[in-house]
Amino acid sequence: MSFQWGLIATFLYIEIAVVFLLLLPFISAQRWNKLFKSSFLRGLGQQVHIYFYVILAFLVLCLFDAVREMRKYDVSHDGKAKEQQHQHLEQELRNSMVLFRAQRNFYITGFSLFLIFVIRRLMTLLAAQATLAATSEAAIRQAASASKAAEDLLAQKENAASDENTKEVEENLSKLKEELTEARKERTQAVKDLEAFKSQSEGVAREYDRLTDEHSKLLKKLAILEGESAPDKKDD
Repeated sequence: MSFQWGLIATFLYIEIAVVFLLLLPFISAQRWNKLFKSSFLRGLGQQVHIYFYVILAFLVLCLFDAVREMRKYDVSHDGKAKEQQHQHLEQELRNSMVLFRAQRNFYITGFSLFLIFVIRRLMTLLAAQATLAATSEAAIRQAASASKAAEDLLAQKENAASDENTKEVEENLSKLKEELTEARKERTQAVKDLEAFKSQSEGVAREYDRLTDEHSKLLKKLAILEGESAPDKKDD
């Protein structure tokens, strides 16, 4: 494996580790959000975007290169070229080995590109979930404060002796009831949004598990193909 493909394979393993960390259930979204908003990462904010697009462009170029190599050495669709290669066994074995490597590089690069977008989506969902959780907690505190104030005003209303004080208390009470109703609506909406993001995050996690299984199967297949190509090299 050349340097660039070894680098892409290492990057793929790092991506798998990052996705695994982001999906750990005992690390809350609030902690990830604090990490994302840390002074160090905020200082690298603009540079991270630049690095992202540079890596994305590099992977796309490598993917096109792998596709080109596959088309170059895949002679199954060309009957004439296939017949000529059968006349030279050594050349046929060499082309098969190069085709296998091109296919391996194609799968590695494709999964690396896919996991880049998966990681970016997971980071967005975690940040949104943390924001919704904070909004929900603020709405709950606001509702509790409004309830306490309403109870205090009710007590003042019962103890008020004059009609003027009673009228003022009723106005304040009606305002607080409206604020309490709005706070409850905001809390309900925040809880609904939080549940929607949680269900979306679970869907992403299930899709990642399916792709991980598929990736493991492809790696096993590649290992089998490498095992088959090794005896051919020894025979040569």
